[in-house]
Amino acid sequence: GRHFSVNSCLIPLCTLDHAAVTTVEGIGNTENKVHPVQERIAKAHGSQCGFCTPGFVMSMYALLRNNPQPTEEDIEDACESNLCRCTGYRPILDGFKTFCKSYCCKKELLEAETQAQENDMDCKLYKLSDLMDYDPSQDIIFPPELLVLKNKSTKSLKITGSNITWFRPSSLDQLLLLKREYPKAKLVIGNTEVGIEMKFKDINYPIIISPSEIPDLNTVKHTDEGIEIGACISLTKLNKILSDAIEKLPEYKTRTFTAIVEMLRWFAGHQTRNVGERKVITMDESFFTGYRKTRLDDDEVVIAILIPFTEENEYFLGFKQARRRSDDITIVNAGMRIIIEKSSLQSAHIVKDCTLSFGGMAPITVIARRASNFLIGRKWNKDLTELIIPLLNEDMPLSFSTPGGMVEYRKALACSFFFKFYLTVTSRLSPVEDLAGTEIPTSYLSATSTFKKDPTRSIQVFEKPDANQSDDDALRRPIAHTSALKQATGEAVYCDDMPKFEQELFAGLVLSQRAHAIIESVDYEDALAMPGVFCHVTADDIKGFNLFGAIQADEEVFATKEVTCVGQMIGVILADTKQQANKAAKAVHVVYKDLTPILTIEEAIQASSFFPCNNQIQVEGIEQEIEKSDRVLEGDIRIGGQEHFYLEPQACLALPKLESGEMEIFTPTQGPHLIHENACKVLGVPLNKVICRTKRLGGGFGGKESRTLLVALATSVSAQKSKRPVRCVLDRDIDMSTTGTRHPYLFNYKIGFSSNGVINALRLRMYANCGNSLDLSPAVMQRSILTCSSCYRIPYFEISPYLCKTNIPSNTAFRGFGSPQGVFAIETILSEIAIDCGITQLQIREMNLFQDGDVTHYDDVVEDNRAQVVLSEVIKRSDLHRRQIDIESYNRENRWTKRGIAVIPLGYPIGYPVKFMNQGAALVLIYTDGSILLSHGGVEMGQGLHTKMIQICSHILEVPTEKIYTIETNTSNVPNTIQTAASMSTDLNGAAVAAEQFGLIEIIIDPTISLNACEKLRDRIKPYQEANPKGKWEDWIQAAYLDRVNLSANGFYSVPGVVPDSKGNKGKTYLYRTFGAAVSEVEIDTLTGDFHPLRTDIVMDIGKSLNPAVDIGQIEGGFIQGMGLFTLEEHFFSSNGYLLTRGPGTYKIPSSTDIPNEFYVYLLPNVPNKHAIYSSKGIGEPPLLLGMSVFFAIKDAITAARQDAGVSNVFRLDSPATCERIRMACNDRITAS
Repeated sequence: GRHFSVNSCLIPLCTLDHAAVTTVEGIGNTENKVHPVQERIAKAHGSQCGFCTPGFVMSMYALLRNNPQPTEEDIEDACESNLCRCTGYRPILDGFKTFCKSYCCKKELLEAETQAQENDMDCKLYKLSDLMDYDPSQDIIFPPELLVLKNKSTKSLKITGSNITWFRPSSLDQLLLLKREYPKAKLVIGNTEVGIEMKFKDINYPIIISPSEIPDLNTVKHTDEGIEIGACISLTKLNKILSDAIEKLPEYKTRTFTAIVEMLRWFAGHQTRNVGERKVITMDESFFTGYRKTRLDDDEVVIAILIPFTEENEYFLGFKQARRRSDDITIVNAGMRIIIEKSSLQSAHIVKDCTLSFGGMAPITVIARRASNFLIGRKWNKDLTELIIPLLNEDMPLSFSTPGGMVEYRKALACSFFFKFYLTVTSRLSPVEDLAGTEIPTSYLSATSTFKKDPTRSIQVFEKPDANQSDDDALRRPIAHTSALKQATGEAVYCDDMPKFEQELFAGLVLSQRAHAIIESVDYEDALAMPGVFCHVTADDIKGFNLFGAIQADEEVFATKEVTCVGQMIGVILADTKQQANKAAKAVHVVYKDLTPILTIEEAIQASSFFPCNNQIQVEGIEQEIEKSDRVLEGDIRIGGQEHFYLEPQACLALPKLESGEMEIFTPTQGPHLIHENACKVLGVPLNKVICRTKRLGGGFGGKESRTLLVALATSVSAQKSKRPVRCVLDRDIDMSTTGTRHPYLFNYKIGFSSNGVINALRLRMYANCGNSLDLSPAVMQRSILTCSSCYRIPYFEISPYLCKTNIPSNTAFRGFGSPQGVFAIETILSEIAIDCGITQLQIREMNLFQDGDVTHYDDVVEDNRAQVVLSEVIKRSDLHRRQIDIESYNRENRWTKRGIAVIPLGYPIGYPVKFMNQGAALVLIYTDGSILLSHGGVEMGQGLHTKMIQICSHILEVPTEKIYTIETNTSNVPNTIQTAASMSTDLNGAAVAAEQFGLIEIIIDPTISLNACEKLRDRIKPYQEANPKGKWEDWIQAAYLDRVNLSANGFYSVPGVVPDSKGNKGKTYLYRTFGAAVSEVEIDTLTGDFHPLRTDIVMDIGKSLNPAVDIGQIEGGFIQGMGLFTLEEHFFSSNGYLLTRGPGTYKIPSSTDIPNEFYVYLLPNVPNKHAIYSSKGIGEPPLLLGMSVFFAIKDAITAARQDAGVSNVFRLDSPATCERIRMACNDRITAS
């Protein structure tokens, strides 16, 4: 029997008749025994937030069941369709590759070589010897019942539901009878779109027919003409059938097969590919009659498709370009076929037949008939590539209003594909040594190569624990995330995993369908009449205030008179099930009076639509300073937004207690106190009546800091009104279209600098698209203003900020807050200066670095500056200078692929520039059995915060980590907490657990906080340890308890020395910086805009790491998320304010195929930080900004392409550097046409 990994959201339940379903819970658990797959992803640190972990586990499990000895390539292929937002994929692949013996040998050899070179450093985040062996015989047996049924014919099946009838015919005759009876029925074989259409597009299919078990449609026939493939053969089977034929048959016969197999490599992943009266019809341009319409009559079905052999002088190639290489949805694709004969009279190759077919250039697949006919009878030479461009444009005219946009890019792709086709066919017609006669330079052959990603190679180097530290001490050791195994087995409980309460109701949200409009009326009558509906909730049901906000209460919980964005909440429908609630919510009828929306920064500027902003930094005489400089540059810079794409959607469960207004609110939020405070204001009750509880987050990244209020407040009000538990869990499309993103920015700059590149003065205008409410935008902009200089000295720096008020959902916090946008602007300006001055990108950065004693533009004195240290280290470790020479050589030898390299240093200030936010608290309870319950103000969202807190507690109390447990973050245990954000949570909460353990104890200004929770308990227990030195921990605890010693202690920490205090001390805006530097090398295809990072080296100064595995996980995950921001991830709104990129089908985050082939991380040793717990540093956000090294490497590669084309090196490249922007920046005769 075969095992398949499938996406549960894509495969219809009815197709699983005669199938056995195994979920992650079924292969192992922590109570009995975990499966080796579960153990390895956990111990290899491949599970952070854990929400994606079961999917990866089951993909690997299915691979092992079919192939117990996989190769590295098999493992990477098995994981390519699974998405992870936390880890950066490297540790997941690393853990799974331990099932490959050759990989283990290479890993041990690489670690040994590294260890020999690094002396006091370590490079083993886990030990291979600690992993249990994999014995396939111990896996669950294949169900005998299925083996018995294997050779029996499948019976027909009919399943009738309330709205759908599902048929599974068992013969072709039954299928044809059903098609005659139900001519409009939807056929489902591997059609992964059906579930998406029904759920997200509200398309109703009352009759569905699944012919997947019909023998006649699952046959494969080898004929003299080619291979006939049954219509129900899955793409996975098709790939194997064609691959086998390619291996056995002569090359010339299988050129079509080869092209199809190459396309299948990048057509989604295994999970998607696993789910795919007689007459003959030729699949030519007449086959498709319209969008998703064919020449087939309603009662006809496709039985098989014949894929013909190619002739010896026939060539066939396929091409595809998608937003992400492994995506099945393409921007443009093409199939090109040509027959060429050698003319003995003319000594030339003559085109005898030609077909050029394109997808993505019209609603249907089209054949470029003019271009195809033009080629027939002509000589096959380079002149054709020039002549064919206008014909392709005539065949496939695209207006600027064409759906999907990217008109110029799509037209360029069609022409580029033909150019690649010409070069590939020509190279096959003539051996390489004879290419000179064809007038094709050998440098052009780079256009003919197909992409092949090498298996990833990586090493992580970090400082060993202190030499005098005992082996039992967990501090500074790479221990696994405390919940990793539970996440890998499916036992970890997320908000929506909580069991359903009795009489629980589900909330369906009534959302605005207009970007800006007056609400004239809202009619709930039809919705309330629907089955299962309990009631509706509106602003009239709010007992407190209908306003909320993180900084200023300027948003309505439920809109009353006016809506200011698509997706704004108008009301709630409560029903017995989620499906009933959502369906009824869509039945609410709202009448609007439309107003003109403002969607973009430019529209806001034109309309002067701004929120107040008082954070500007003014410099008297800035214009004179700029103008007196040797050189002056000015221009605009743009960076787009970024969807958080946490894997766990926004959710809330509100549980009313029916006494005195009490309520418990369960919600995955980064800010429990923010929820607590706003909920009580809206409910009209004091804070002591409500408890907010957060177990864990399936990813947050800032998106669950303030925008969780939307769902939590609506759910809480609903629970208060109904007096019943209410649950609300957003679907992915609703989540993405209502909760906001990272702020898009537009910068306008004017800079003066010396002739050798030293910056003198900069005037910078920052425009942020804030959306329809203030939310955290002032704080985001403040962060942009204060941190944009990164590690560079700018003597005169004037900044004018503008908070643009627009009619899109309110944008919000995102990892790095406003720093990525601001630093990107400065790095872009530096790049332009380097080009203008004719110096290298490295030189411009080194000469403008901060030095100790310099003063920032916000008046902090720079100290402990290690920007040059990390920069020098990454240059050495990456072998930058030699590789730059190699890249120059590569670019000379390759015209149509180019490589680029970039180095980016970073100085990232850590902390909150607001005094009250620099505080943390903890509560530690020791029970009489010696177990310890640790609570603190931070939230676990995958970043390993609970793990680090347990390590600190274990170190102080000198007990094993297994004795310490953290249940949740709970406002009744630790009240008034600060949001888990800003890379500060370990600093604040760790110091509340153990405040005395700093690099330098004298920084503790207030002696009353020199001891915190664990030190207090340690000192209370110490007399009993001294009295019974041979006793155990449990003995000492029992003795203390019997002696009436308080075995609970709270801790509190306020950061000293930040911002002005009451004693007149000026203080600092930020106490310290986390430093880092990255070198990234990329390769781009200049004809398509495709790119891939070849190698990344990262060096970080993070002080003395509390847990190297956790910190390296943050570095790698943050870097890949940053790479997504600067290269892949792009939002699109329609002209009426509707978000078009509202799911994984249209919004692309990096996948495992996008990470660098080589990925190296090095933590700088011997760099204690006197300002934070145990000399550590905040690490969550800084690495994200290093992802821009990939952007600037791409820009470097584009520069090389432009040099070949003879165009200027100075050009604008906005972020993200998508395939469209890359291609269109590589000026050549195709883009010029």
